[in-house]
Amino acid sequence: MSKVTVFEVKNLVKQFGQKIVLDGVSFKVEKGDIFGVIGMSGSGKTTLLNTMIGFLDPDEGEVFYRPIRALDNTTESLKLVHKNKHEVETVFGFASQDPSFYLQLTIIENLRHFGSLYGMSKKILNSNIEKLLKLTGLEDAKKTIARSLSGGMQKRLDIACALVHSPQVLILDEPTADLDPILRKQMWELIRQINERGTTILLSSHFLSELEGLCTKIAILHNGKILEVGSPNELKYLYSKNEEINLETAPGRYKKIIEKLKKSSDVKIDKVIDKGHKIIIYTPKSEQALHRILHIMEQMNEKLLDVRVNKPSLNEIFESLVEND
Repeated sequence: MSKVTVFEVKNLVKQFGQKIVLDGVSFKVEKGDIFGVIGMSGSGKTTLLNTMIGFLDPDEGEVFYRPIRALDNTTESLKLVHKNKHEVETVFGFASQDPSFYLQLTIIENLRHFGSLYGMSKKILNSNIEKLLKLTGLEDAKKTIARSLSGGMQKRLDIACALVHSPQVLILDEPTADLDPILRKQMWELIRQINERGTTILLSSHFLSELEGLCTKIAILHNGKILEVGSPNELKYLYSKNEEINLETAPGRYKKIIEKLKKSSDVKIDKVIDKGHKIIIYTPKSEQALHRILHIMEQMNEKLLDVRVNKPSLNEIFESLVEND
């Protein structure tokens, strides 16, 4: 059974003055995805999301979306975002980097206000608000003025406001910006829970390593162009034939280990990074390399503390693609 395309970007171009911010961007997002757009600051992520939601009009190309009634019908045609902006508001929820709620209102007042904009009945709105307060962990603070909330709670309120009308798609621009590592982890878990309730999610972020275990698909955006789209594993296997061996030993004479390893003609080593407390070895033949490493350690009387073999991280793939672009 083929997956349903929720929205599609085709050859999107957007420029401000002489600066081309988006240059022929194309990709599809399917129902149920957590789709991540990753890129450095200034790569065009925010402009892309604002154009997709209809806040900005494209200079060339189009953004298509699937109406709510057609989400389970692959035969009905997609519609143009920029010609159906009112309907788009019912299909999408959007939370930008900057707070969109009213600082002088309480949490529940904000949710009631934004819910009233969609013409829902009081019964449905109250039900939605109750579920969202529980989902976002804001139940106990529902009567708190938004201005008094912590940064993490304000981010959750922003997402709750974007979800108050039960949209099929939630778009989030840098949802963990300015949050510490613990709050970022909590936010990623909230996003995962929202997705498990049936909401398709498109988000932008520069926390590449954190998206690796969250997103079903990732688009790499650089200088206004999509360099690649795929699942995290697809991108790893497509762009890296190497595996990385993370090695920790005692007493940890890593310089000597690296020196001996590089002299081994029977093992191909592409790169070795000395982290101080461990070394990371990149090789297309991890099994052969491990055999040689263990032999070297035995000669040097080094004790093995930890060894792990992985594919290179998404962050390393991104750096490699950007450097070669």
